[in-house]
Amino acid sequence: MSCSRSCCPSSRACCRVPRAGLDTASVTEAGACLADETGLDRLSMGLLAERLGVKTPSLYKHVDNLADLVHRIAVLAAVELGDALREATQGRAGTDALRAGAQTVRAYVTAHPGRYAAGNAVRPTGSDDPLSVAIERMLGSFSAMLRGYALEPEQEVHALRTVRSALHGFAVLEAEGGFRYVTDVDESFTWLVRLLDQGLRSAGPPVS
Repeated sequence: MSCSRSCCPSSRACCRVPRAGLDTASVTEAGACLADETGLDRLSMGLLAERLGVKTPSLYKHVDNLADLVHRIAVLAAVELGDALREATQGRAGTDALRAGAQTVRAYVTAHPGRYAAGNAVRPTGSDDPLSVAIERMLGSFSAMLRGYALEPEQEVHALRTVRSALHGFAVLEAEGGFRYVTDVDESFTWLVRLLDQGLRSAGPPVS
């Protein structure tokens, strides 16, 4: 089962898995779908079991507990977002890469708010934690958005943090319905990307 690419977060059908098809990956994916639908704070093993049509103890054959499930969802989110960013920015640089990457982050967060929240709520337990590996790859994909700005090495981490923070804040506010004014949100997002682009250009040498 896979709903991460195509199913709507509000679709209950995407979280239904035949009992015979249950394994760690499918339970994690179903949990991610459910978190997207209900919010991460409302995710529970009982609710997931009900959605999958099984008894709650059956889930413990595949995940240890709720914390383990959320951890696995966090890994899934980091992998998905990193892959999506890498695909979006491939062959692009400068403003083009920034714009494509920014739209990708916005689209992912608004489509998958629950799993994205898990990715920000869980901390890796060590360098061998799959979450550590997934986050490093995701950060590499974020860094690809900065290609073409010719930043000095000591500037790169600051630029990366600035871009991530700005996109995170905008996307989470949008996903949570935090924008109250009737002004077009797409236009506001264009403003954000333009300001980031101008800031990155001013921080490094001119970009063609």
